Amino acid sequence: MSKNREGRSSRLSLGSLARRPEAGSFVGLILVYALFAILGGAVFVGAPGWSSWLNIAAEVGIVALPVGLLMIAGELDISVGSVIPASQMTTAIIAGYLGLPIVLGIACGLGVGLLVGLVNGHLVTRTTIPSLIITIGTMFAVMGLTLGFAVLIAGSTSVFLVPDPVTKTILGTFLFGMFNVSILWWLVFATFVFLLLHVSPVGNWIFALGGDRDSARNAGIPTSRLTIGLYMLSGFAAALVGILQLMTYQNAQVATGQSFIFNSIMCVVIGGVLLTGGAGSVIGIVIGTATFAIVNQGIFFSGLDPNVGSVIIGVMLLAAVLSNDGFRAIALKYSTRKG
Repeated sequence: MSKNREGRSSRLSLGSLARRPEAGSFVGLILVYALFAILGGAVFVGAPGWSSWLNIAAEVGIVALPVGLLMIAGELDISVGSVIPASQMTTAIIAGYLGLPIVLGIACGLGVGLLVGLVNGHLVTRTTIPSLIITIGTMFAVMGLTLGFAVLIAGSTSVFLVPDPVTKTILGTFLFGMFNVSILWWLVFATFVFLLLHVSPVGNWIFALGGDRDSARNAGIPTSRLTIGLYMLSGFAAALVGILQLMTYQNAQVATGQSFIFNSIMCVVIGGVLLTGGAGSVIGIVIGTATFAIVNQGIFFSGLDPNVGSVIIGVMLLAAVLSNDGFRAIALKYSTRKG
């Protein structure tokens, strides 16, 4: 009798682990890191390797977290790629070109992200147009406005800004000479999003929104306000990344940020978030982001053809999508089997 209970307990434990959305992504992380630890050698597993991929992961990760929340809620945000340069250019023009206080420039830069998110949220909730189409539209609109205002005001598509020492330390310094401070911002932001999704009641609303929007609305969940809030959080995160890059490299460009669009979505999907919405986790998104960054930098340290990295990312993306159903099937089998 005791052995039967232990058997059922072990099977249920395995089923519980398999049901976790980040289970497959964690296995992928271990395999990918082991591969590049062998190919990249001591340099990759040492501080230079860790700082390289963590610096990449931090910036992509900050954007990927709210994008992941939106995907769990059944929505998409493509406009993040235009918000990054828009926030950079806004801050650089105000604090660099016009010489106004840098705090004002940062506030306006973040405000641009919030405004774009607000517009996206209202358009998504008040029309029947898919969020993919709406955010593509706002992306091109913001790109055009950023370019137009940069040329009109500063007469250039590139504006320099030299931050004061305090701002540089908080937003753009390198810890120990190699770890960008954005890593700390990523950890802080990940903690906030984790509490929002997995601890606060809002998390249940987000999952319900992705599961069935009409049922969520009928249950009294403020679906419109929640959707708008998620888009504003996404815009804020993209603007924050733009400002972190500006403070680090002291130069705003109108043509940056486009890679973040699909990189953030890839990190989210690799992290176990369902494309159909309704399932996912913050831990999974963080793991997916780390996996993406390891592949991105592992190719460099191992001396392989850069195209190999694209192949690996593509295979992982397909594997992540396919494994979601596989892990759920395993979970169902072990949780329903009678011992």
